[in-house]
Amino acid sequence: MMELFISLVVDSMPALLRGLRFTISLTLVAMFFGSIFGVFLALGKAYCRGIIQWLCIGYIELIRGTPMLAQIFILYYVLPPYGIDLSAIEVAYLGFTLNCAGYQAEYTRGSIESVSLDQMTSAYAIGMTKWQAVFHIVLPQALRRAIPAWSNEFIYILKYTSLAYLIGAPELMTQAKIIASRNYQFFLMYLIVAIMYLLVVLFFAYLFDWVEKKVKIPGVGFVQYKRM
Repeated sequence: MMELFISLVVDSMPALLRGLRFTISLTLVAMFFGSIFGVFLALGKAYCRGIIQWLCIGYIELIRGTPMLAQIFILYYVLPPYGIDLSAIEVAYLGFTLNCAGYQAEYTRGSIESVSLDQMTSAYAIGMTKWQAVFHIVLPQALRRAIPAWSNEFIYILKYTSLAYLIGAPELMTQAKIIASRNYQFFLMYLIVAIMYLLVVLFFAYLFDWVEKKVKIPGVGFVQYKRM
């Protein structure tokens, strides 16, 4: 059994590494653009009024209230008849980014609200406008406090990328499925993939833990959130 396992690792590793590269790329792109979009959604929900605030709230609740798989299937299967025909890779990048943005918005909003209102009052007292106070005083603190929630989201997205195999995106699970369909060693192949996911998750968890310690504000705790 051990010889078979080692042989499978050696033979399948090039394809699995290609899948892993796509998985990590998908996670990084979704987190980067999702975080940027999420910050603007959070600001819209926290500080805007009227239609902008309601649009931000509606988007966040829609994303957080529906399964990621349903969102991906809508992009891949529902949109083509209406002239929007995206490839599996495009759907993966777009779908995960949009999903990530909804959660990042709520994490950021919570961090924004954790900053004392006295700081806004003080900013007004020295002549700052509302948005100057937000971007120069509140947001820098909020983003640092949101790092633990962002790191959790990164781990979630990294693991959820496995859903992309359902539309044929060339991520890690897709590569494992293709290989297993040829050699019929499904248990061993998925065991190898599980070990790879574990190692990557542990690496990024350690990395984010190091970042949190480096940017932590002395005497101020982080704001922790979990996915619903």
